[in-house]
This record gives sequence, C-alpha cells and structure tokens, in this order.
Amino acid sequence: MTRQLGLVYDPRFLEHDQPFHPENAQRLKAIIGGLEEAGIWDKTVNIKTTPIAEGFLFRIHKPHYVDSIRKFAGSGGGMLDINTYLNSQSYQVALLAAGGAVQAAEAVLSGKVEQAFALVRPPGHHAHPSRAGGFCLFNNIALAAEHAIHNLGLERVLVVDFDVHHGDGTQAIFYSRKDVLYFSTHQYPLFPGTGHWKEIGEGPGEGFTINVPLPAGLGYEAYPRVFAEILFPAANRYRPELILVSAGYDAHWRDPLAGMRLSTKGFARLTRMLLDLAEEHCSGKMVLVLEGGYDLPALSASVAATCAVILGEDPQDSLGQSAETPYPLDDLLSKIKEIHRLA
Repeated sequence: MTRQLGLVYDPRFLEHDQPFHPENAQRLKAIIGGLEEAGIWDKTVNIKTTPIAEGFLFRIHKPHYVDSIRKFAGSGGGMLDINTYLNSQSYQVALLAAGGAVQAAEAVLSGKVEQAFALVRPPGHHAHPSRAGGFCLFNNIALAAEHAIHNLGLERVLVVDFDVHHGDGTQAIFYSRKDVLYFSTHQYPLFPGTGHWKEIGEGPGEGFTINVPLPAGLGYEAYPRVFAEILFPAANRYRPELILVSAGYDAHWRDPLAGMRLSTKGFARLTRMLLDLAEEHCSGKMVLVLEGGYDLPALSASVAATCAVILGEDPQDSLGQSAETPYPLDDLLSKIKEIHRLA
C-alpha cells in the first residue's frame, strides 16, 4: 500500500550543535544522507516549519523556564546540566523544532499527508515543564499533542515512545490528564531512572500512563510481543484519534548509550505494527517525532527503514541483527496487564 509521507526538515536544525556531544548536528546530516541514498527523500512531501509561538509554549512549559533558556542562549550558552548544552542559536532552533512537531501534526490532521515524520532537533521527551534534561530543551511531542487537543479539538491522543530512555518529561506533563495516553518501552534501569511499571498516572490521569521497563539485551522478538500484548489492547480500549510517536533509535544494537538489541529490521517491524494500529483507530493518522539515536549508521538506516515502511516499500538492513539475551517476560507483562486491567 502506497501512502503519502510528509517530512519536516529545516537546515537551521543544524545550528544547535556541539561537535563532541552525542546529540550533534551530524545526526541529522546522516539521516538526510541516508534518505537521499535510499531514494526516499524525493518521494516525500515537504512540510514547512516555522517557530512555535512563545505564548503557546506556556501551555506546556513555565514562563520562567522559557525565559531562562532564551537568556542563557542569548549569553552564548554552555552546559545547562551534565548532559544538556545550549549555544547562541539553540533557543531559536528549539522554537523551530517545537514548531516542526506541531506543524507535522497539523499536516496529518488537515489531510495534507497521511503520515508525517518531524526530523527535528534538539529532541524533546526529557524536557519537563520547568527544566531541561537528557539533551532536550522543549518537549516537542507534548506540544504537538497539546496543539491537537487545544487548537484542533481532539479528545484522545496516544503517544507511543520507543526511545531506549524513558520519556520522563512527557510522562510528567500528562501524568494527571486523560486526554493523552502515554505508552513507553525503555531500558530499565537506565537514564533517567524513571518509568517503573507502577507509574500509571494520578488523579484524572490514573491509568493513562503505561510503562514497560525492559532489561538490557532485548530486541526483535520482545518488542513486538510488548506491543501486541500491552499497547494494542490499551489502544483498543482508548480509541485514539491521533497517534504520536517519540521515535528514538537508540534501542538499536549498535547504539553506544544503551544496551538493547533492536535492529533496523526490528524498527521496520514496529513501524508496520504502529501503522496497523493507526489504520484501525484513526484512519492512519500518525506523526513521528525524532528523539534519540547516536550511532550514525544505525540511526540513518533505521529512519530510512521507518520511512520506507510508511511508503509501502520493503526496507533493507545491511547492518544485520544481534543476538538477544533470553529473558522471561511473562511475569512483567502479567503485572502490567493486571495493574491496567488489560487481562
């Protein structure tokens, strides 16, 4: 099946850069090069991005925090914490990245394209309402979800986060809300140390956060099982009107910052499953927003494979697979099913 895929990309995303940092501009250069080499770039629809309005940021982020990022970048930048940097361009680039995620969602919901991939940076899912973290400044996917709900009238948005690190910022933002169902698979324990299966939301949001903390070494067989046994039943009950995906590729077996064993073929498989879910519940409406992935060949190949699957093509996997560590998932999945009443 051929689909229409929109891509958000702007060369200004490269201006937020620290060459010796894992999250640097070479990541996006590698992705674009991989899409061109695979013949995918010319088959997509360009979605123009403009900076998000600062006032809309305040729906997710505290004004004093936004002001601190603006001022810190204006002073030349530096290290916000042990992991997260700014340079003089970072504030404007972060506004542009957040705008790109919002405009990708708008393009899909307006029918301009069926699916979209926001190839933005800096990433976002570790950004909290009033603090940065984990290479992230503003929470791009949370802002896209908020735009879909507040400005476009949606009542139920599903956020699927398959980055190897738990999206603590996204969880915190929506932890007491039921208009966003947050689902995360992540290596555990690993930075940021959150995402236990007992973290399920609170107040009106109780039950609308689903965490699947996985031990290192799992990959091609484990992830689809988690999707089939946890994500799909939860989505069937929730009936999302839009699926947003925090698409981090650092669960690839080559990634230097984690220890999972997904392959390029594995990410393609997950993409097919998410497309099926979107087709079933929301007429295919799905937006991916780039998060992590720090081995350039693996990142490039996996993003290309994701896009190929959306376009109805059979992706290649020249990097191959890595053996998984056997781990009995039955007990973990049973606990998650019980606490979320999915059994």
